[in-house]
Amino acid sequence: MASTVGTATEKVKVQPKNERKPQRGRRDDKFKIFSGSANEALSDEVCSFLDMPRGQAHMTRFSDGEVYVQILENVRGADVFVIQPTSFPVDEHLMELLLMIDALKRASARRITPVIPYFGYARQDRKDKPRVPVSSKLVADLLTTAGANRALMVDLHAPQIQGFFNIPVDHLFASPVLVDHFRKLTLPNLTVVSPDAGGVERARFFAKKMDAPIAIVDKRRTDMNVTEVMHVIGDVHDRTCLVLDDIIDTAGTLVKTAEALIKAGATKVYACASHPVLSGDAITRIAQSALERVVVTNTIPLTNAGKNEPKIQVLSIAGLLARAIQSIHEETSVSTLFT
Repeated sequence: MASTVGTATEKVKVQPKNERKPQRGRRDDKFKIFSGSANEALSDEVCSFLDMPRGQAHMTRFSDGEVYVQILENVRGADVFVIQPTSFPVDEHLMELLLMIDALKRASARRITPVIPYFGYARQDRKDKPRVPVSSKLVADLLTTAGANRALMVDLHAPQIQGFFNIPVDHLFASPVLVDHFRKLTLPNLTVVSPDAGGVERARFFAKKMDAPIAIVDKRRTDMNVTEVMHVIGDVHDRTCLVLDDIIDTAGTLVKTAEALIKAGATKVYACASHPVLSGDAITRIAQSALERVVVTNTIPLTNAGKNEPKIQVLSIAGLLARAIQSIHEETSVSTLFT
């Protein structure tokens, strides 16, 4: 019995340039892809892109909530990839991933690579207050201890998290998919906006690809998930603004940023992000905001409310992940995917 998950995320498939598929009919018994329950729709799309079946695993829970995992096929000597974002419920999905890695290790898999489209706990990457944990470092240690030999991730909240791992980490960016989408829209007088100082490097890279200027919104965080927008740095008057971020959580910052940009004279405000966490009242806030559209990727599956919100559009990164997985398996360069 294979593991199951909820409804699949609505997607608009965008394939970056120079995308290649392996020859049909080619099979490699030592190359396998498994999936946890967090985003099976994305896993199936990746497998479809690579023209290979998804590995069979049985996952269930005891009456007290304890997870039980069994791998249902031979993986001895295999190069195995496990696709599992640690999205809501974060701890359950993280535990599933750890147990799958342990099961594969004990089944003598040659190499185990967790593919984590969304890495939970990434925002807790330093001691910013007394007596708090560095949670992302702890999660990195847990994955390594479970038996991971390397890891593949998409748009880490803080790139330095790669250094928390004692194993190789391949860090992908969703920007090729997002850039390709917004190039096709040909938005007039475009300005790329970073919602905070920490995202300037990301915004600068995106703006260079779009041949557009950048602006920055200066904000101050007053509490967890609560921010206060201070002012806009840069000229946005009579311009179309594209707010670029890696995570949209409660959407409070995003909505306030859009309000500040409209107040500063922007004609229209779009937004894009890699990870649609969309917790709490995020979808309602977006629906009632001044935002024209919010474009996200399918690193995290949307809820039914998110799929039914016309302002939210989902792009697929399955092709990007599939090419990265194929490159890792074939021991070829992954850096070509960054261009």
